[in-house]
Amino acid sequence: MRVLAMLDGTLADPDRPHLTVDDLAVLRGDGIFETILVVDGKPRELGPHLDRLARSAAMLDLPEPDRAAWERCAAAVIDAWRGESEMALRLIYTRGRETGDGPPTGFALGTPIAPKVLRNRETGVAALTLDRGYHPDVVATAPWLLLGAKSLSYAVNMAAIRYAEAHGAQEAIFVAADGSVLEGPTSTVVVADGNTLRTTPPSSGILPGTTQAALFRAAEKAGWSTKVEPLRVADLRAADGLFMVSSVRKITRVHTLDGEPLPEVPALHAELSSLYESEY
Repeated sequence: MRVLAMLDGTLADPDRPHLTVDDLAVLRGDGIFETILVVDGKPRELGPHLDRLARSAAMLDLPEPDRAAWERCAAAVIDAWRGESEMALRLIYTRGRETGDGPPTGFALGTPIAPKVLRNRETGVAALTLDRGYHPDVVATAPWLLLGAKSLSYAVNMAAIRYAEAHGAQEAIFVAADGSVLEGPTSTVVVADGNTLRTTPPSSGILPGTTQAALFRAAEKAGWSTKVEPLRVADLRAADGLFMVSSVRKITRVHTLDGEPLPEVPALHAELSSLYESEY
């Protein structure tokens, strides 16, 4: 099933059109979004997701999101959901009509978790490292590139996933021009070394990960150390475990990188998954 709620909290038919043909989300991909995992009617990391929505809005010069309105909109979808125990809740916020004579567009959409995401959680994934085409220094010198914003302009991200799938993998890991590791097209990269978890700093132009942050909080409570620091591809291969994490994929292990098998780590994967779940 699918559930749609407009920003005023009213439910709408998801099978009927609601965007105008000149909405800038359609014409330009000019907008932002968040995807939140909802389990048994409880949204995970809703606050951090709304914080990130506001951060992305500021980067795109969109009006500041009305947090209370978005909370009501999300609650309307969650309350109306009658599907599986897990749901992907998408918050969509666009600049509105190209004419500029109306308000921004906002709505929330609840959908089931895709079968391949559920499958990959269990089996793990093969990943390819792909050149993202920029040097991290450009983050400071070219803010108009919107690096680190969760914009609707995901054509490159989706193209990377299709490329990976066409070459025998399920995921991609972007690498910067200086050889540093960035992120997945829709996930954060995390490596485990001994009792330490490491991930790439947002200053490199990646999206700050809400699931990664929740995992790190839980790990620190359990006595792990965590580091946010630059990573190289060699670090991914040498790690005790390599994981791609996001709201809907949770903690998904990478078992093959660029065609090379990585160590099987069922116990480590189970421990990290348990730590993440312990936050809820």
